[in-house]
Amino acid sequence: MALTKTIEEDKIEVVGQFKAIQIRTATVIKEDGTELTRSFHRKVLFPGRIDASDNWIDTDTSSESTEVKGIANTVWTQSIKDAYKAELISSKG
Repeated sequence: MALTKTIEEDKIEVVGQFKAIQIRTATVIKEDGTELTRSFHRKVLFPGRIDASDNWIDTDTSSESTEVKGIANTVWTQSIKDAYKAELISSKG
């Protein structure tokens, strides 16, 4: 009777005007190769954030998978970052 636990990114989506990256991970528990349970965790990454002085801070993707990093580098263009920064500043109001 061998139990195994794996965690895998099973869904990555780019959504919305500011190209948020939604990541779903599945935690799978198997016994002798037969799946017993599967649970999910979700997180969303945005291109960055602003500090109290409205300075831009890029989202740190260093701990993300190679696939997520590649997607972020592709979709988070400077124009997307600038538009998202403008939206964050205007919504502080």
